[in-house]
Amino acid sequence: MKPITESSSKYNSLEKMSVKKLLTNINKEDKTVPYAIEKAIPKIEKLLNVIVKQMKQGGRLFYIGAGTSGRLGIVDASECPPTYGVPQGLVIGIIAGGDKAIRKAVEFAEDDKAQGWKDLLEHKINAKDIVIGIAASGSTPYVVGSLEECNKNNITTGCIVCNKGSNVAKVAKHKIEVIVGPEFVTGSTRMKSGTAQKLILNMISTSVMIKLGRVKGNKMVDMQLSNNKLVDRGTKMIADEIKVSYQKANELLLKHGSVRKAVDSYKK
Repeated sequence: MKPITESSSKYNSLEKMSVKKLLTNINKEDKTVPYAIEKAIPKIEKLLNVIVKQMKQGGRLFYIGAGTSGRLGIVDASECPPTYGVPQGLVIGIIAGGDKAIRKAVEFAEDDKAQGWKDLLEHKINAKDIVIGIAASGSTPYVVGSLEECNKNNITTGCIVCNKGSNVAKVAKHKIEVIVGPEFVTGSTRMKSGTAQKLILNMISTSVMIKLGRVKGNKMVDMQLSNNKLVDRGTKMIADEIKVSYQKANELLLKHGSVRKAVDSYKK
């Protein structure tokens, strides 16, 4: 049976559509993605509770995938340290073909079933960690092999896939299956499938960081001050929290290096 991610688009003669019609139809399909994710929230919640528990005990979160799926995992992982002030290496994204595959496709890298585990071993993967395989098709050998070896070594596994009953989902202990249906361009899973994966990764990493205490109220109090925009944002957060002038808040922020430390120091 053909995977739904490879099924023919609901639309045809795309090259004959006006630009407005193309945009309208793509947007129409994109609107269905959040509703597909909504059905999977109970499964996402279950996995999230496991992730939080293990990370509080010293575990790390790994994303592993190929192509678009791998790149999405790397994006999500790379944004955790600057956004939430967590150490590099707490959330790690791994892509088939290595870092060069982030920008340029590496031929047949996703077909190597043994390489994913080797890539995980480079990070000294252990039983405290959690590994989430990301694969729109759910058939990527690189991801299947990685999760199989993780299971053999008592490492918690999860997955984000866009087909029912896939090989990846059969291997993962915690499966998230989000069925977004055929793509606008047949088989182009960087579209709806990729959007679904990105939204779920947002949900996972954001919720994890909140539960790890990296958000106060609704503010990123541990964000890194890596540019002027973030320094300005942090200054305003401090001024609003402790009711001081912008200048005073800025002085506190630059002295202590984070919103949390500045506020805590002032309140002591």
